Amino acid sequence: MIWGKKTEVEKLPGPGGIPGLVQNFLITEGKMDSDLVRILKAVVKSRPGEKKAFNIRIFDDSEAGAKKIRVKDYDSLNEHLDLIIYEGWFNEAAKQVELEEKKAMPSTVIFTKDEIQQRIEALSEPGSTVFFYQARGPAHGGPLGMGCAVVELNPDYPKKKGKKYILYTADVIDMQPAGKGQKLFDSDKSKDVARWIKESHCKRLY
Repeated sequence: MIWGKKTEVEKLPGPGGIPGLVQNFLITEGKMDSDLVRILKAVVKSRPGEKKAFNIRIFDDSEAGAKKIRVKDYDSLNEHLDLIIYEGWFNEAAKQVELEEKKAMPSTVIFTKDEIQQRIEALSEPGSTVFFYQARGPAHGGPLGMGCAVVELNPDYPKKKGKKYILYTADVIDMQPAGKGQKLFDSDKSKDVARWIKESHCKRLY
């Protein structure tokens, strides 16, 4: 009886930081902010027949979290191609990098505390909302990485008990809040709400 040779299946590594060679390429050639390059994640897969050469996919782990997707390895992104920011390959021995941008990273304006307060006070219809992207907090997604804070003008105010403004934190998908999210607190003072929001409305940290 002739037995077929067992084919070994490559065990793919999980997500990690972008390799240094690729980081340098993104900063120098892609003109990407160095802080953002260190935040994004990469998954790699060996290129057949080449030593120290890998296919690579770069994605934002925060966006994956907002969409409730767990990226396990390179191949797991086959089912979630919309998460891929850059895709290509690199060769560590030859110091070569080839990447194709699949989508642009979103950007946003960072408001001052006074600008945030003005936007909150501009709410006029009961139940109307305004949101601000966050760089810290329990949510995920969005250009600052940690979802957004949503301020609602209390639809029951002042008829029933309850304060004027209700603050929620929510995931961000496609630049919009995924619902109002989780309630944090309420307040009658727009200044206090704006101060809380501003503490996490800053340059992306994670």
